[in-house]
Amino acid sequence: MNNNIKTFMLLAGIVALFGVIGGLIGGKNGMMMALFFGGIMNFFAYWYSADMVLKMYQAQQVNPQNAPDLYHMVEELSTRANLPMPKVYVINQNQPNAFATGRNPENAAVAFTTGIMQALTYDELRGVAAHELSHVKHRDILISTVSATVAGAISALASMAMWFGVRDENGHRNWLASLLIGIFAPMAAAVIQMAISRSREYLADKGAAELTNHPLALASALHKIDQLARGIILDTAEQHPATAQMMIINPLSGEGKDNLFSTHPSTYNRIVALENMARDFGQL
Repeated sequence: MNNNIKTFMLLAGIVALFGVIGGLIGGKNGMMMALFFGGIMNFFAYWYSADMVLKMYQAQQVNPQNAPDLYHMVEELSTRANLPMPKVYVINQNQPNAFATGRNPENAAVAFTTGIMQALTYDELRGVAAHELSHVKHRDILISTVSATVAGAISALASMAMWFGVRDENGHRNWLASLLIGIFAPMAAAVIQMAISRSREYLADKGAAELTNHPLALASALHKIDQLARGIILDTAEQHPATAQMMIINPLSGEGKDNLFSTHPSTYNRIVALENMARDFGQL
């Protein structure tokens, strides 16, 4: 099944779960209130999440004067991808990592840690930049923002269910159902959210390889980042773990595994996929 179709099916599932929990707590009115609450959260996430994330990481915007190589690299790739030029930021952190944010391609930003700029060669960093621009092109930022926001709202609703109770059709509180929802609903939402994140990473790798015509450069970059990130803490990601899914490599563990509770695919699997693309390109 196409990854885009999978993603939208997963999003539909997480929104449906949100409505079901609202309905169990307060019936039809509860469902409508839950969906309204989720809509308000998504509105604020859509308009303000990019600025919030950049502020969290104390990202500094750069220009052709103070970061010419990085800026012109992003500019060249944006032109190749037929994208508006995003804002470019640098984060003063030793862990090698990068992310994209913004509600749409016209209001996008890409951010790179000083660690990744020091650790990678020009071609490797170019592969990472292409990966982040692929997220922008596919509007992955909006998808991940919606999934993260609704998942957070589901957790809040599940907590309400545990405190106020789920009522059966006769209006009686069912405390066992309340407990089960409180435990398993946030877990289900997190599983769906992480599945969305993993599917988008594979698509962004593929888009980067096609944009640069150099899949092995990104494969080499992923290998280096994965190895180096394991021993270096990214403080802001530790404080705000919900932002981990935005990064090119999981900043909390430095390594991803293809399981239900991982935000990123296995780095090994990503490298294998890129090497297979290199064979298709006649580069291996």
